[in-house]
Amino acid sequence: METFLIRALQLMMSLSLLVIIHEGGHFLFARLFKVRVTKFYLFFNPWFSLFKFKPKNSETEYGVGWLPFGGYVQIAGMVDETQSTEDLNHPVEEWEFRAKPAWQRLLIMIGGVLMNFLLALFIYSMILFTWGDSYVSLQDMTHGMEFNERAEKIGFQDGDILLSADGKPLERYGVDMLREVAEARVVKVMRDGKEVEVFMPEVSLLDIAKDDPAFVSPLIPNVVDSVVVGLPFAEAGIQKGDTLLAMNGKNITSWNSFLYEMSNLQQVAEAEGKKFAELALVYSRNGIRDTLALQTDSLYKVGVFKSGVLDYKVTQLSYGFFESFPAGIALGVNTLKGYVNDMKYVFTKEGAKSVGGFGTIGSIFPEVWDWHRFWSMTAFLSIILAFMNILPIPALDGGHVLFLLYEIIARRKPSDKFMEYAQMTGMILLFALLIWANFNDVLRFLF
Repeated sequence: METFLIRALQLMMSLSLLVIIHEGGHFLFARLFKVRVTKFYLFFNPWFSLFKFKPKNSETEYGVGWLPFGGYVQIAGMVDETQSTEDLNHPVEEWEFRAKPAWQRLLIMIGGVLMNFLLALFIYSMILFTWGDSYVSLQDMTHGMEFNERAEKIGFQDGDILLSADGKPLERYGVDMLREVAEARVVKVMRDGKEVEVFMPEVSLLDIAKDDPAFVSPLIPNVVDSVVVGLPFAEAGIQKGDTLLAMNGKNITSWNSFLYEMSNLQQVAEAEGKKFAELALVYSRNGIRDTLALQTDSLYKVGVFKSGVLDYKVTQLSYGFFESFPAGIALGVNTLKGYVNDMKYVFTKEGAKSVGGFGTIGSIFPEVWDWHRFWSMTAFLSIILAFMNILPIPALDGGHVLFLLYEIIARRKPSDKFMEYAQMTGMILLFALLIWANFNDVLRFLF
């Protein structure tokens, strides 16, 4: 329950900031061009508001709604989710949105997206300024990588050190690396001291990202670093320095495979209604093989640990205040490029199943409070919010931008009635997507 509350609080704080900044972008440009803004709300407020106030001599009512699906600014003279053509059935006033030239209306509509993108770049810059950047270079992972069956069929081998994808150097382990490998035609690896080319077939990033065990992961040697006294492995006689070779007839070639086999055994035990998983473990000590039997009730209580990549050289980058901005901008732009590139998978059958709602978004936040992770996730969500809002879908900012561009090119406005119908259609599509995404979350939770 505590984990849920921590994640929920982080999600609410992050989304609230992003919504305020987004709607603030619309508000800023509207006031810049002397367009009246009648409402500025965090969250939606059908029927009632949790809080509202209107400063003296102000045209704007500020408030907090009870429906946490975003927020809005109500701009005078604009057909949107808060106003219909009936609300505009009066002579045009000079302070209305519809009275302004198309270029001003265009800037008002892209103001939210622009502010979200700038916020992401600023957060990334401040993250680099505050914490710097540290990672283990793929070339410094001297034990190489471990590959699953799919990768081995392509031509990779355990212990390969990844060098480049289509000539572009591979620097660090993560989703960007996986994307570059998936989209490459030739991946170069270092194998037994020699450069080897692996020719990639057509493969979907979405498919390999869902592989279990992982398509590629850092190879961690299957040697025990530490043993906890009183827990099953210590009680059975395992000691620091022992090499784990096999378990219940399954070969163990790395620490990764040990954890994978342990997880499988526990799942089988639970499916059969057993409280304990029975293990027949083959290990080596000082070159001598031996076998022992033990049982455990949890993967997390076996009592043996491995430090893994902490043994490798860590590349540490530090940034001064002014140096952090170009680095933060580069990081933000690269994040946006990766997200846009991956959008094509949403329109596949598997991609549609992978779409998630608030549960999925909340799960990306850490289980314990971590300001570095919080700001990293907030910057990433700000990138997503900016991109999603600029899509040319009615009811989103991108829909309004599309119609404004049509007006600029064709030199005539779409009718207010058309705009109202388009807005209603867009809202129906968005609510359907929202329901689908959260339905997927429920299915993942149940099954």
